[in-house]
Amino acid sequence: MSKKLKSDDRRVLDELLEMAQALEERGLLTKHDYAKMKTLCLEKPPLFTPKKVTDIRIHQARMSQSIFASLLNVSVSTVQKWESTGSGKHPSGAAAKLLQLIETKGIQVLLV
Repeated sequence: MSKKLKSDDRRVLDELLEMAQALEERGLLTKHDYAKMKTLCLEKPPLFTPKKVTDIRIHQARMSQSIFASLLNVSVSTVQKWESTGSGKHPSGAAAKLLQLIETKGIQVLLV
């Protein structure tokens, strides 16, 4: 599980991100470098429980395991393990970030 940032640390990261955005808007920081800064400053995705993964897939994405796996670029077996309470497997990395996007912004964000 990821370490929770202290409020002072979060404030510093928010200010850093705000400064990076201002520099990018003025052409003093490339879009690519700004994207890297944004990725580094944002909090890590939460831990997705099997129930949460299943709820996102069924209620928000409204997809079969096969289609959902394809969308996340993982195997069907991986989705099955994420949804199984006994497997101990959880989404991480890019897959966890994509699940976080689906959960917060809806499936449409990935289908554009």
